[in-house]
Parts: sequence; structure tokens; C-alpha cells
Amino acid sequence: MHDNTEIKKFLNNWAKIVAKYQTPNKTKAISQIITSFGPFIAVWILMYYSLGWSYWITLGLAVLNAFFLVRIFIIQHDCGHQSFFASKKANNAVGIVCSFFSVMPYRYWARSHAFHHSHCGQLEEDVRDLGDVHLKTVEEFRACTPYKKFVYRLYRSVPVMLMLGPIYYAGYLMRLPVITREGWEKTRKSQVFNNVYLTLIWVILALVIGWKEFFLVHIPIVFIFFVIAVWFFYVQHQHKETYKQWKENWEYLLAAIKGSSYYKLPKVFQWLTGNIGLHHIHHLSSKIPNYNLEKCAKENPIINKYATTLTFTKSLQTVFNHLWDEQQQKMISFRDYYRMEKMRNSMA
Repeated sequence: MHDNTEIKKFLNNWAKIVAKYQTPNKTKAISQIITSFGPFIAVWILMYYSLGWSYWITLGLAVLNAFFLVRIFIIQHDCGHQSFFASKKANNAVGIVCSFFSVMPYRYWARSHAFHHSHCGQLEEDVRDLGDVHLKTVEEFRACTPYKKFVYRLYRSVPVMLMLGPIYYAGYLMRLPVITREGWEKTRKSQVFNNVYLTLIWVILALVIGWKEFFLVHIPIVFIFFVIAVWFFYVQHQHKETYKQWKENWEYLLAAIKGSSYYKLPKVFQWLTGNIGLHHIHHLSSKIPNYNLEKCAKENPIINKYATTLTFTKSLQTVFNHLWDEQQQKMISFRDYYRMEKMRNSMA
């Protein structure tokens, strides 16, 4: 684990480092749109025809298409940050179109995600979980009743996190305006309108190709996409040596570099996921479009030096990170917690 003072010393000019990568490139943006929407639509059509062959083939194609949907969502994500195109109108127009594919309401999600960026790693309850996975500190968990401890342990379990979690996120959090913060009235209305338009599009498609066929093709894609999305949300900020602080001690640079992981994936998966594994750089500057993230990483290895690098194999270990230990400044497992409690009680 790197010393905070060292990170601040060697990355004190981080704003100057990232500035050159923040300029959108229209050619790259259009190319990414073509290489995302084109394959998605082609595979979607192939899935429809595969229903007459074998549904196992359809499901296999759904996995592939879920990754192309990830690419589409990353375009939406960048449009929400106003980084994909130089034009605000172009960002909003493309972002809204993407949202009808990803089923993530464009303006509502973009605003909640921007809030996450500006508060990521802060421990105050009113900001901690917005845009991130629900987390308790050791002290908070210790103060819970046995029932609440059971509920939290169930929530942080792999089956709930990766199977029920995506359904809850897509079907509840993204459909209902549950964020009731002051000044969000127009944003909440935009979510309702997005739901109405999305429903109309689904109904038209179902009427054209058949309800059964539509749902057999589209629902697996959306579900697998949300499983991938939830997994990435989890890995990006729940690694062992992450960064969590109360507002009075919170620092933006440390929250970006230490609080976000560098998910180092094989090239094909890095491409399919729109370079979002370079999450430490993304949090350092959300104005860098995804197609510039890899170049920034290659040309500035000093940034990667201080981030927690996770391969896919290493990332699997993060499922055992359940609680934030303020004393040790790291994530611990439930097993670690109960071992600590046993020692604590024996010394009392």
C-alpha cells in the first residue's frame, strides 16, 4: 500500500497530466458508435433466427451481445459526462438513444453518477451509497441487531449481489425516482419520461416480432448486461486497499487513485467494456473520453503505479470484502470481523 504523502507528492500535477487527453475526437466517437451498435443489432437479429435452432445458441449469443451492450452503455456514460463529443447537444442526443438500449435512464443516471464522482469514498450516510454498493463500517456493523447483521450479510452475499442485485437495480432503482434530494425535480421527471418512451419502444418491437420472441431474445441480454455492470461497479470501489474517509479528511486525488481500481483485463474484454477498467484515471478526470483512457495510461505510468491493479482472477477475491475497517483503513471479510470480535471479547 502506497503512502498518501508519496501519492500527493508525485501526482501533485495530475490536472496538467490529464488535460491533454480531455479533448473529444469526433472520428473516434463515430467509430465507436459504429463498432458498438452495428455488432449489437447484427447479433440481436441472429439471436432471433437462432430461436428456430436451439435456445442454448440464443443464450450463448446473449452473453456476447451483453458485452456489446456494455460498449453502448459506456458511450451513454461518456455522453452523461459530456466527454464523448465536444457538442453538448450531440452528447445528449446520443446518450438518450443509448439509454433505450441499456434501459438506464439517461439524465437521471448521469446526474446520480456525477454525484458519485464528486463524493466517491465519503463515509457520510447521505452520500456513501449513491452510485455505489451499500457498505457498512466495522463500528456500524457491530452496533447492528442480530437481524440487521443477517440482512446485511445476505445483501453482501454473491448470489444476492450478482443475481438479485441486477434485477433490483434495473427494475426498481432505475425505474422509480428514489433519489429525493433537493433540486432533483426535473431529473426525476426525465426518468419517468424515459420509462414511458422505453415502454413504447418495447411494445412496438414486441408487436412487430412477437411478444414471446422479443422477451426470449432481449431479456437475457439486458439481465446479463446488468450482471456485468453490477460486477464492475463492485470491483471498481470495493477492493481491499480502497479509500474511505469522512468529508473533513476526504481528498479528491486519493479518492480517485486509491479509491478506484485498475481492472487490467485481456485486450478483447478491455475493448468490449470501453476501457472502463482504467477506472482510477476515469475518476481522476471524468472529462477524458473512454477512447483516450488507454493512451493516458500508457503515456503516464506514474498514475498506474499508485492504483490497485486487479486481474480477473484477483478481482474474484473482492467478494470477501464486506466491511470497512476504519482503524486498519482497509476492507475486511465477515470472517476477519468475527475473528477480531473474538479477540476483542477475550481481552475485555
